[in-house]
Amino acid sequence: MSMQDTASSGVALWRLVADGIERGIADGRFAIGDKLPGEMEIAETYRVNRHTVRRALAALAERGIVRAERGSGTYVEAQKLAYPLRSRTRFSEIVGADGREPHGRMIEASDDVATRELARELGLKTGAPLVRIEAIRLADRRPICVSTTWLSAEWFPGAGTVFSATRSMTKMLEHYGISDYRRGATRITAGIVDATDAARLDLPLGRPILVVDATDLDLDGKPLLTKHSRFAAERVEFVVEP
Repeated sequence: MSMQDTASSGVALWRLVADGIERGIADGRFAIGDKLPGEMEIAETYRVNRHTVRRALAALAERGIVRAERGSGTYVEAQKLAYPLRSRTRFSEIVGADGREPHGRMIEASDDVATRELARELGLKTGAPLVRIEAIRLADRRPICVSTTWLSAEWFPGAGTVFSATRSMTKMLEHYGISDYRRGATRITAGIVDATDAARLDLPLGRPILVVDATDLDLDGKPLLTKHSRFAAERVEFVVEP
């Protein structure tokens, strides 16, 4: 059946183009991370106009199958990372279990003071000195989330330097003699990425993010750190586990 015949049967042309590209990904013609042919080439292949191709690519992007990078092209997207939310949540373990390579990088560390809310989360007095760490987490070098973490400067002196060297919250806590810890409260909300996080996460402005506010405790229930993380919504799916 030709493209014209199929279109006349009531199936939109953009849907046919999207289905064709998706089949190409499924059968291995386009691998994860591959750059797709340009709009003009796709238009010639399917004998449609470029507006139809753009509609097809936009539909695939909405479903997380491809991603468009401004000035570069359109790329085959990896499947969403299944991210369990449980009492023991470790980014490196989650990413590794999914068959991907975890990476972490500190953006910056700075001195801060505890607001009333931060003091409540960390069991400190308002105005207590804190260490604030901004970091980005990646899976196979693909940005997954940006996080802001606060710790007591008295309990964890030099935490920024330690995290910069270890690139892991778990290893940083081990440096201070904390071998294990657990998740306390977790709050999840939805938002829209701002300009700063859009650049860090390689997302276009206006894309949705999942915001996770969480506090980690030692095994005696004492707060260790609290963090504000922003996940690229199109790259993760949260799985709530007991």
